[in-house]
Amino acid sequence: MNDSDVFKILLIGDSAVGKTSLLLRFTDPNNFQETSVNMTSVDYKNKNITIDGRTFNLQIWDTAGQERFRTITSSFYRGAHGVLVCYDVTDQLTYNNVGLWMQEIQRYGVLGVSRVLVGNKCDLEDRKLVNASIAQEYADILGIPFIETSATTGVNVEEAFMAMADEIYRNHIGGSKPSVVKPVCGSPPRTKKNIC
Repeated sequence: MNDSDVFKILLIGDSAVGKTSLLLRFTDPNNFQETSVNMTSVDYKNKNITIDGRTFNLQIWDTAGQERFRTITSSFYRGAHGVLVCYDVTDQLTYNNVGLWMQEIQRYGVLGVSRVLVGNKCDLEDRKLVNASIAQEYADILGIPFIETSATTGVNVEEAFMAMADEIYRNHIGGSKPSVVKPVCGSPPRTKKNIC
């Protein structure tokens, strides 16, 4: 595997939206224990995936609580191929701040970096405050995939990371495979629209 086979992916978003839980659920689903997640203990984890018969190493970076202190710097974004912008579906403020995170990607990220909007904690249906159709509309305007996940139950977690990997593959390697995502917990899959 050479450097071109490594995709650097960042998890960003407000504190306590579940970024570390998503990372741990994806990279080690058999040993995931929600109570064991320590928000300041993870820098990055690796996971190998296959796209079109080719193996890629996803190097997934977590902010490890730095976002609470607004200490995320341009060095964190350096070399990133993709960014999962996460919010908590039960916390409207975390969704409202997504635009600020998108601005930060624009300010510090590589031109053309792939992005996926992720609404986490979709298992908390009775506490949900952010309507998926609003988030989908915003993602459509940006021309990026949107997906709701639950790190607790594992719903759509792998799909979110694979949508990110597919976006990177298409944008940076030249693959033609469109991202197919199941945006909302329990909804049928859909192909990402191309927005002009």
